[in-house]
Amino acid sequence: MFDDPNLVSAAGLVPLLRLAESAGSYDLLEGLTVASPNAGAKTLSVVAGMLAGADSIDDLDLLRHGGMAKVFTGVRAPSTLGSFLRSFTHGHVQQLDAVSAGLLTGLAGRVPGLLGDGNGGGGEPITFVDVDDTIREVHGYGKQAAGFGYSGARGLNVQLATVSTQTSAPVIARARLRRGNVASHTGAGRLLAQALNTARAAGVTGPVLARADSAYYGHAFAATARRHGAWFSVTARMNPSLRAAIAGIAEDAWTAIAYPNAVYDEAEGRWVSDAELAEVPYVAFTGRRKAEHIACRLIVRRVRRLQPLAHDGSAQGELFATWRHHAFITDSALPTIEADQIHRDHAIVEQVIAELKDGPLAHLPSGRYTANAAWLSCAVIAFNLARAAAVAAGFDRARWTTMRRRVINVPARIASSGRRHCLHLPAQWAWATAWHTLWRLVTGPPATTTT
Repeated sequence: MFDDPNLVSAAGLVPLLRLAESAGSYDLLEGLTVASPNAGAKTLSVVAGMLAGADSIDDLDLLRHGGMAKVFTGVRAPSTLGSFLRSFTHGHVQQLDAVSAGLLTGLAGRVPGLLGDGNGGGGEPITFVDVDDTIREVHGYGKQAAGFGYSGARGLNVQLATVSTQTSAPVIARARLRRGNVASHTGAGRLLAQALNTARAAGVTGPVLARADSAYYGHAFAATARRHGAWFSVTARMNPSLRAAIAGIAEDAWTAIAYPNAVYDEAEGRWVSDAELAEVPYVAFTGRRKAEHIACRLIVRRVRRLQPLAHDGSAQGELFATWRHHAFITDSALPTIEADQIHRDHAIVEQVIAELKDGPLAHLPSGRYTANAAWLSCAVIAFNLARAAAVAAGFDRARWTTMRRRVINVPARIASSGRRHCLHLPAQWAWATAWHTLWRLVTGPPATTTT
Protein backbone atom coordinates (compact mmCIF):
# COMPACT_ATOMS: atom_id res chain seq x y z
CA MET A 1 0.00 0.00 0.00
CA PHE A 2 1.24 3.52 -0.84
CA ASP A 3 0.37 4.93 2.57
CA ASP A 4 3.59 5.87 4.42
CA PRO A 5 3.95 9.68 4.78
CA ASN A 6 7.46 9.46 6.24
CA LEU A 7 9.37 7.77 3.42
CA VAL A 8 11.58 9.49 0.86
CA SER A 9 13.12 7.81 -2.17
CA ALA A 10 16.03 10.21 -2.78
CA ALA A 11 17.69 10.99 0.53
CA GLY A 12 20.91 11.86 -1.27
CA LEU A 13 19.32 15.11 -2.39
CA VAL A 14 19.81 16.39 1.16
CA PRO A 15 23.64 16.60 1.03
CA LEU A 16 23.68 17.61 -2.64
CA LEU A 17 21.38 20.58 -2.17
CA ARG A 18 23.23 21.49 1.01
CA LEU A 19 26.40 21.47 -1.10
CA ALA A 20 24.74 23.79 -3.62
CA GLU A 21 23.72 26.11 -0.79
CA SER A 22 27.21 26.21 0.71
CA ALA A 23 28.66 26.97 -2.76
CA GLY A 24 26.50 30.10 -3.01
CA SER A 25 23.55 28.96 -5.10
CA TYR A 26 20.96 31.06 -3.26
CA ASP A 27 22.98 34.26 -3.56
CA LEU A 28 23.68 33.62 -7.22
CA LEU A 29 20.04 32.91 -8.05
CA GLU A 30 18.97 36.23 -6.55
CA GLY A 31 20.29 37.86 -9.71
CA LEU A 32 17.80 35.93 -11.87
CA THR A 33 15.24 38.49 -13.07
CA VAL A 34 12.85 36.13 -14.85
CA ALA A 35 9.22 37.29 -14.58
CA SER A 36 8.16 34.58 -12.14
CA PRO A 37 8.05 34.71 -8.33
CA ASN A 38 10.47 32.58 -6.30
CA ALA A 39 12.67 31.96 -9.33
CA GLY A 40 15.50 30.59 -7.17
CA ALA A 41 13.33 27.93 -5.49
CA LYS A 42 11.85 26.89 -8.84
CA THR A 43 15.28 26.62 -10.45
CA LEU A 44 16.54 24.39 -7.64
CA SER A 45 13.37 22.29 -7.91
CA VAL A 46 14.23 21.60 -11.55
CA VAL A 47 17.87 20.88 -10.66
CA ALA A 48 16.88 18.54 -7.81
CA GLY A 49 14.53 16.62 -10.07
CA MET A 50 17.32 16.20 -12.64
CA LEU A 51 19.71 14.98 -9.95
CA ALA A 52 17.20 12.28 -9.00
CA GLY A 53 16.74 11.18 -12.60
CA ALA A 54 14.02 13.36 -14.15
CA ASP A 55 14.37 13.78 -17.92
CA SER A 56 11.07 15.57 -18.61
CA ILE A 57 8.90 18.17 -16.96
CA ASP A 58 6.34 15.58 -15.83
CA ASP A 59 9.12 13.56 -14.16
CA LEU A 60 9.78 16.48 -11.79
CA ASP A 61 6.77 15.24 -9.83
CA LEU A 62 9.06 12.63 -8.25
CA LEU A 63 10.01 15.35 -5.75
CA ARG A 64 6.50 15.35 -4.28
CA HIS A 65 5.96 12.14 -2.36
CA GLY A 66 6.00 10.75 1.17
CA GLY A 67 7.98 12.93 3.55
CA MET A 68 9.73 15.09 0.92
CA ALA A 69 7.80 18.15 2.10
CA LYS A 70 9.35 17.68 5.56
CA VAL A 71 12.86 17.65 4.11
CA PHE A 72 12.52 20.23 1.32
CA THR A 73 10.43 23.37 1.21
CA GLY A 74 9.44 25.24 -1.92
CA VAL A 75 9.02 22.23 -4.23
CA ARG A 76 6.66 23.18 -7.06
CA ALA A 77 4.33 21.11 -9.19
CA PRO A 78 5.50 20.14 -12.69
CA SER A 79 2.90 22.39 -14.32
CA THR A 80 4.26 25.35 -12.34
CA LEU A 81 7.84 24.50 -13.27
CA GLY A 82 6.87 24.14 -16.93
CA SER A 83 5.31 27.62 -16.91
CA PHE A 84 8.42 28.93 -15.16
CA LEU A 85 10.71 27.55 -17.88
CA ARG A 86 8.51 28.99 -20.61
CA SER A 87 8.82 32.45 -19.05
CA PHE A 88 12.56 32.60 -19.81
CA THR A 89 13.91 34.93 -22.47
CA HIS A 90 17.33 34.76 -24.11
CA GLY A 91 18.67 37.26 -21.58
CA HIS A 92 17.36 35.20 -18.67
CA VAL A 93 19.06 32.10 -20.07
CA GLN A 94 22.35 34.00 -20.13
CA GLN A 95 21.77 34.98 -16.48
CA LEU A 96 21.27 31.31 -15.63
CA ASP A 97 24.48 30.45 -17.52
CA ALA A 98 26.30 33.01 -15.35
CA VAL A 99 24.78 31.38 -12.25
CA SER A 100 26.09 28.02 -13.44
CA ALA A 101 29.60 29.44 -13.93
CA GLY A 102 29.53 31.13 -10.52
CA LEU A 103 28.32 27.95 -8.84
CA LEU A 104 31.17 25.98 -10.43
CA THR A 105 33.59 28.48 -8.89
CA GLY A 106 31.93 27.99 -5.51
CA LEU A 107 32.02 24.21 -5.83
CA ALA A 108 35.72 24.27 -6.73
CA GLY A 109 36.40 26.17 -3.52
CA ARG A 110 34.15 23.94 -1.44
CA VAL A 111 35.34 20.55 -2.76
CA PRO A 112 39.13 20.18 -2.87
CA GLY A 113 40.25 18.22 -5.91
CA LEU A 114 37.24 19.01 -8.11
CA LEU A 115 39.59 20.55 -10.68
CA GLY A 116 42.59 18.45 -9.78
CA ASP A 117 45.84 19.69 -8.28
CA GLY A 118 45.69 22.72 -10.55
CA ASN A 119 43.19 24.17 -8.11
CA GLY A 120 45.78 25.54 -5.71
CA GLY A 121 48.00 22.45 -5.53
CA GLY A 122 51.64 22.04 -6.44
CA GLY A 123 53.14 21.05 -9.74
CA GLU A 124 50.83 23.18 -11.90
CA PRO A 125 49.52 20.36 -14.13
CA ILE A 126 47.85 21.10 -17.45
CA THR A 127 44.14 21.86 -17.39
CA PHE A 128 42.19 20.82 -20.48
CA VAL A 129 39.28 22.78 -21.93
CA ASP A 130 37.47 20.62 -24.49
CA VAL A 131 34.85 21.98 -26.88
CA ASP A 132 32.38 19.87 -28.84
CA ASP A 133 28.74 19.78 -29.87
CA THR A 134 26.01 17.23 -30.46
CA ILE A 135 22.56 16.99 -32.01
CA ARG A 136 19.70 16.23 -29.62
CA GLU A 137 16.98 14.74 -31.80
CA VAL A 138 13.46 16.11 -31.29
CA HIS A 139 10.08 15.16 -32.70
CA GLY A 140 7.02 17.17 -33.62
CA TYR A 141 6.64 20.32 -35.67
CA GLY A 142 6.07 22.49 -32.60
CA LYS A 143 9.76 22.56 -31.58
CA GLN A 144 11.11 26.04 -32.19
CA ALA A 145 14.51 26.27 -33.98
CA ALA A 146 14.62 22.54 -34.76
CA GLY A 147 16.37 21.64 -38.01
CA PHE A 148 18.31 18.99 -39.84
CA GLY A 149 21.95 19.17 -38.79
CA TYR A 150 25.10 17.32 -39.77
CA SER A 151 23.80 14.05 -38.31
CA GLY A 152 20.84 14.02 -40.69
CA ALA A 153 18.40 13.97 -37.77
CA ARG A 154 15.96 16.75 -36.99
CA GLY A 155 16.89 18.29 -33.67
CA LEU A 156 18.59 21.07 -31.74
CA ASN A 157 22.33 21.57 -31.37
CA VAL A 158 24.00 21.54 -27.95
CA GLN A 159 27.50 23.07 -27.79
CA LEU A 160 29.51 22.72 -24.59
CA ALA A 161 32.96 23.20 -23.10
CA THR A 162 34.34 20.99 -20.33
CA VAL A 163 37.23 21.48 -17.91
CA SER A 164 39.34 18.57 -16.69
CA THR A 165 42.85 17.49 -15.78
CA GLN A 166 44.69 14.19 -16.05
CA THR A 167 43.68 13.44 -12.45
CA SER A 168 40.13 14.84 -12.36
CA ALA A 169 36.99 14.03 -14.32
CA PRO A 170 35.44 16.79 -16.44
CA VAL A 171 32.97 19.41 -15.30
CA ILE A 172 31.01 21.65 -17.66
CA ALA A 173 32.25 25.23 -17.83
CA ARG A 174 29.78 26.51 -20.42
CA ALA A 175 26.97 25.15 -22.59
CA ARG A 176 24.50 26.65 -25.00
CA LEU A 177 21.54 25.51 -27.06
CA ARG A 178 21.50 26.41 -30.76
CA ARG A 179 19.27 25.85 -33.75
CA GLY A 180 19.49 22.41 -35.29
CA ASN A 181 21.11 23.31 -38.62
CA VAL A 182 23.93 25.50 -37.27
CA ALA A 183 27.56 24.76 -38.16
CA SER A 184 29.57 23.21 -35.34
CA HIS A 185 32.21 25.97 -35.23
CA THR A 186 29.73 28.86 -35.12
CA GLY A 187 30.30 30.87 -31.95
CA ALA A 188 33.20 28.66 -30.87
CA GLY A 189 35.42 31.65 -30.10
CA ARG A 190 32.95 33.21 -27.68
CA LEU A 191 32.15 29.89 -25.98
CA LEU A 192 35.86 29.13 -25.55
CA ALA A 193 36.51 32.59 -24.12
CA GLN A 194 33.73 32.14 -21.56
CA ALA A 195 34.97 28.66 -20.65
CA LEU A 196 38.55 29.88 -20.15
CA ASN A 197 37.36 32.75 -17.98
CA THR A 198 35.25 30.33 -15.92
CA ALA A 199 38.22 27.97 -15.47
CA ARG A 200 40.45 30.84 -14.27
CA ALA A 201 37.73 32.09 -11.91
CA ALA A 202 37.42 28.55 -10.48
CA GLY A 203 41.07 28.66 -9.45
CA VAL A 204 42.99 27.21 -12.41
CA THR A 205 46.39 28.90 -12.36
CA GLY A 206 48.56 26.56 -14.42
CA PRO A 207 48.82 26.07 -18.18
CA VAL A 208 45.58 25.46 -20.08
CA LEU A 209 45.22 23.50 -23.31
CA ALA A 210 42.10 24.05 -25.44
CA ARG A 211 41.26 20.96 -27.52
CA ALA A 212 38.76 20.40 -30.33
CA ASP A 213 38.15 18.19 -33.34
CA SER A 214 38.31 19.17 -37.01
CA ALA A 215 34.86 20.78 -36.94
CA TYR A 216 36.47 23.61 -34.93
CA TYR A 217 39.53 23.99 -37.15
CA GLY A 218 39.45 27.73 -37.74
CA HIS A 219 41.06 31.01 -36.86
CA ALA A 220 38.47 31.92 -34.22
CA PHE A 221 39.24 28.95 -31.96
CA ALA A 222 43.04 29.18 -32.15
CA ALA A 223 43.15 32.98 -31.87
CA THR A 224 40.79 32.99 -28.87
CA ALA A 225 42.96 30.45 -27.05
CA ARG A 226 46.08 32.56 -27.63
CA ARG A 227 44.34 35.77 -26.65
CA HIS A 228 43.38 34.25 -23.29
CA GLY A 229 46.82 32.82 -22.56
CA ALA A 230 46.01 29.19 -23.40
CA TRP A 231 47.51 26.66 -25.78
CA PHE A 232 45.40 25.12 -28.52
CA SER A 233 45.31 21.62 -30.02
CA VAL A 234 42.90 21.22 -32.95
CA THR A 235 42.49 18.44 -35.47
CA ALA A 236 43.36 19.83 -38.89
CA ARG A 237 41.32 19.53 -42.06
CA MET A 238 43.01 18.02 -45.09
CA ASN A 239 43.34 21.06 -47.37
CA PRO A 240 45.95 21.43 -50.16
CA SER A 241 48.36 23.32 -47.89
CA LEU A 242 48.23 20.57 -45.29
CA ARG A 243 48.70 17.80 -47.84
CA ALA A 244 51.76 19.59 -49.22
CA ALA A 245 53.24 19.90 -45.73
CA ILE A 246 52.69 16.19 -45.04
CA ALA A 247 54.15 15.19 -48.40
CA GLY A 248 57.30 17.17 -47.56
CA ILE A 249 58.04 15.16 -44.41
CA ALA A 250 61.20 13.09 -44.90
CA GLU A 251 60.84 9.34 -44.50
CA ASP A 252 63.45 9.20 -41.74
CA ALA A 253 61.51 11.80 -39.71
CA TRP A 254 58.78 9.32 -38.75
CA THR A 255 58.91 7.71 -35.29
CA ALA A 256 57.01 4.52 -34.41
CA ILE A 257 54.75 4.90 -31.37
CA ALA A 258 52.98 2.65 -28.89
CA TYR A 259 49.69 1.92 -30.61
CA PRO A 260 47.27 -1.05 -30.59
CA ASN A 261 49.18 -4.20 -31.63
CA ALA A 262 52.56 -2.41 -31.33
CA VAL A 263 55.56 -4.49 -30.22
CA TYR A 264 58.60 -3.12 -28.38
CA ASP A 265 61.91 -4.37 -29.82
CA GLU A 266 64.27 -4.76 -26.87
CA ALA A 267 67.32 -5.25 -29.07
CA GLU A 268 66.81 -2.05 -31.05
CA GLY A 269 65.15 -0.14 -28.22
CA ARG A 270 62.22 1.07 -30.29
CA TRP A 271 58.57 0.33 -31.05
CA VAL A 272 57.65 -1.74 -34.09
CA SER A 273 54.24 -0.35 -34.90
CA ASP A 274 51.74 0.29 -37.67
CA ALA A 275 51.53 3.90 -36.47
CA GLU A 276 54.20 6.57 -36.71
CA LEU A 277 54.53 10.22 -35.73
CA ALA A 278 56.27 13.19 -37.30
CA GLU A 279 56.28 16.93 -36.68
CA VAL A 280 56.99 19.94 -38.92
CA PRO A 281 56.60 23.71 -38.46
CA TYR A 282 53.42 25.05 -40.03
CA VAL A 283 51.67 28.36 -40.65
CA ALA A 284 47.89 27.99 -40.43
CA PHE A 285 45.12 30.09 -41.91
CA THR A 286 47.26 31.67 -44.64
CA GLY A 287 44.08 32.51 -46.54
CA ARG A 288 43.48 35.33 -44.07
CA ARG A 289 45.40 38.59 -43.86
CA LYS A 290 49.02 38.25 -42.77
CA ALA A 291 48.43 39.57 -39.25
CA GLU A 292 46.04 36.67 -38.64
CA HIS A 293 48.40 33.91 -39.75
CA ILE A 294 49.23 31.56 -36.86
CA ALA A 295 52.63 29.89 -36.71
CA CYS A 296 52.36 26.57 -34.91
CA ARG A 297 53.39 22.91 -34.94
CA LEU A 298 51.86 20.38 -37.30
CA ILE A 299 51.91 16.90 -35.77
CA VAL A 300 50.95 14.04 -38.06
CA ARG A 301 50.13 10.47 -37.08
CA ARG A 302 50.10 8.01 -39.94
CA VAL A 303 48.55 4.55 -39.66
CA ARG A 304 49.24 1.78 -42.17
CA ARG A 305 46.21 0.85 -44.25
CA LEU A 306 45.15 -2.78 -44.17
CA GLN A 307 45.79 -4.51 -47.49
CA PRO A 308 42.39 -5.04 -49.19
CA LEU A 309 41.42 -8.39 -50.64
CA ALA A 310 41.60 -8.99 -54.37
CA HIS A 311 38.38 -9.37 -56.37
CA ASP A 312 38.60 -13.16 -56.15
CA GLY A 313 38.71 -13.00 -52.35
CA SER A 314 42.34 -13.94 -52.00
CA ALA A 315 44.88 -11.75 -50.20
CA GLN A 316 46.85 -9.60 -52.61
CA GLY A 317 50.52 -8.99 -51.92
CA GLU A 318 51.48 -5.48 -50.82
CA LEU A 319 53.17 -3.56 -53.65
CA PHE A 320 53.97 -0.53 -51.48
CA ALA A 321 52.93 0.76 -48.07
CA THR A 322 49.93 3.09 -47.96
CA TRP A 323 49.00 5.22 -44.97
CA ARG A 324 46.11 7.12 -43.46
CA HIS A 325 47.19 10.47 -42.05
CA HIS A 326 45.69 12.18 -38.97
CA ALA A 327 47.03 15.67 -38.34
CA PHE A 328 46.49 18.35 -35.74
CA ILE A 329 47.97 21.77 -35.07
CA THR A 330 49.14 22.95 -31.68
CA ASP A 331 51.29 25.62 -30.09
CA SER A 332 51.92 23.72 -26.85
CA ALA A 333 55.41 23.06 -25.50
CA LEU A 334 54.74 19.33 -25.02
CA PRO A 335 56.99 16.70 -26.64
CA THR A 336 55.62 15.29 -29.89
CA ILE A 337 54.50 11.89 -28.60
CA GLU A 338 52.94 13.32 -25.44
CA ALA A 339 51.18 16.04 -27.44
CA ASP A 340 49.64 13.36 -29.67
CA GLN A 341 48.49 11.24 -26.74
CA ILE A 342 46.97 14.23 -24.96
CA HIS A 343 45.23 15.43 -28.11
CA ARG A 344 43.56 12.04 -28.58
CA ASP A 345 42.22 12.31 -25.02
CA HIS A 346 39.91 15.06 -26.29
CA ALA A 347 37.36 12.27 -26.69
CA ILE A 348 36.64 12.58 -22.94
CA VAL A 349 34.08 15.26 -23.80
CA GLU A 350 32.03 12.57 -25.54
CA GLN A 351 31.53 10.87 -22.18
CA VAL A 352 30.04 14.06 -20.76
CA ILE A 353 27.65 14.28 -23.71
CA ALA A 354 26.67 10.64 -23.19
CA GLU A 355 25.97 11.24 -19.49
CA LEU A 356 23.76 14.24 -20.29
CA LYS A 357 21.83 12.26 -22.90
CA ASP A 358 21.42 9.44 -20.38
CA GLY A 359 19.97 11.97 -17.95
CA PRO A 360 18.13 15.27 -18.36
CA LEU A 361 18.95 15.62 -22.06
CA ALA A 362 17.17 12.41 -22.93
CA HIS A 363 14.55 14.93 -24.07
CA LEU A 364 14.30 18.63 -24.72
CA PRO A 365 10.83 18.76 -23.17
CA SER A 366 9.35 22.07 -24.29
CA GLY A 367 8.19 23.38 -27.64
CA ARG A 368 9.66 26.79 -26.80
CA TYR A 369 13.32 27.29 -27.65
CA THR A 370 14.20 29.46 -24.62
CA ALA A 371 12.55 26.98 -22.25
CA ASN A 372 14.75 24.23 -23.65
CA ALA A 373 17.79 26.51 -23.32
CA ALA A 374 16.93 27.08 -19.64
CA TRP A 375 16.46 23.30 -19.24
CA LEU A 376 19.99 22.81 -20.60
CA SER A 377 21.41 25.37 -18.15
CA CYS A 378 19.73 23.55 -15.25
CA ALA A 379 21.17 20.27 -16.56
CA VAL A 380 24.67 21.79 -16.45
CA ILE A 381 24.15 22.88 -12.84
CA ALA A 382 22.91 19.40 -11.90
CA PHE A 383 25.83 17.72 -13.68
CA ASN A 384 28.43 19.84 -11.89
CA LEU A 385 26.72 19.27 -8.53
CA ALA A 386 26.76 15.51 -9.11
CA ARG A 387 30.42 15.65 -10.13
CA ALA A 388 31.37 17.68 -7.03
CA ALA A 389 29.42 15.30 -4.79
CA ALA A 390 31.19 12.34 -6.40
CA VAL A 391 34.60 13.85 -5.61
CA ALA A 392 33.52 14.69 -2.05
CA ALA A 393 32.26 11.11 -1.54
CA GLY A 394 35.48 9.57 -2.82
CA PHE A 395 34.11 8.48 -6.22
CA ASP A 396 36.44 10.76 -8.18
CA ARG A 397 35.52 9.43 -11.62
CA ALA A 398 32.06 7.99 -10.99
CA ARG A 399 29.48 8.67 -13.66
CA TRP A 400 26.20 10.39 -12.98
CA THR A 401 24.21 7.15 -13.15
CA THR A 402 26.57 5.63 -10.58
CA MET A 403 26.03 8.57 -8.24
CA ARG A 404 22.27 8.25 -8.56
CA ARG A 405 22.43 4.56 -7.72
CA ARG A 406 24.89 4.81 -4.82
CA VAL A 407 24.30 8.20 -3.20
CA ILE A 408 21.28 10.11 -4.48
CA ASN A 409 18.42 7.62 -4.85
CA VAL A 410 18.82 6.14 -1.37
CA PRO A 411 15.52 5.43 0.42
CA ALA A 412 15.08 6.77 3.94
CA ARG A 413 12.48 7.02 6.67
CA ILE A 414 11.93 10.29 8.53
CA ALA A 415 11.62 10.23 12.31
CA SER A 416 10.74 13.47 14.13
CA SER A 417 11.74 14.29 17.67
CA GLY A 418 12.00 17.64 19.41
CA ARG A 419 11.21 19.56 16.21
CA ARG A 420 14.12 17.86 14.48
CA HIS A 421 14.03 15.35 11.67
CA CYS A 422 16.29 12.32 11.51
CA LEU A 423 16.80 10.33 8.32
CA HIS A 424 17.05 6.58 8.86
CA LEU A 425 18.76 5.05 5.83
CA PRO A 426 18.98 1.31 5.00
CA ALA A 427 21.19 -0.84 7.19
CA GLN A 428 24.19 -2.43 5.48
CA TRP A 429 24.03 0.04 2.59
CA ALA A 430 27.19 -0.76 0.61
CA TRP A 431 28.14 2.89 0.14
CA ALA A 432 27.19 4.24 3.56
CA THR A 433 30.77 5.34 4.27
CA ALA A 434 30.83 7.43 1.09
CA TRP A 435 27.46 8.95 2.01
CA HIS A 436 28.78 9.99 5.45
CA THR A 437 31.99 11.36 3.89
CA LEU A 438 29.91 13.58 1.63
CA TRP A 439 27.69 14.63 4.54
CA ARG A 440 30.64 15.64 6.71
CA LEU A 441 32.09 17.79 3.94
CA VAL A 442 28.90 19.68 3.12
CA THR A 443 27.98 20.31 6.76
CA GLY A 444 31.50 21.13 7.93
CA PRO A 445 33.39 24.41 7.64
CA PRO A 446 34.94 25.35 4.27
CA ALA A 447 38.43 24.06 3.60
CA THR A 448 41.20 26.41 4.68
CA THR A 449 43.18 28.13 1.93
CA THR A 450 46.59 29.74 2.03
CA THR A 451 47.45 32.91 0.16
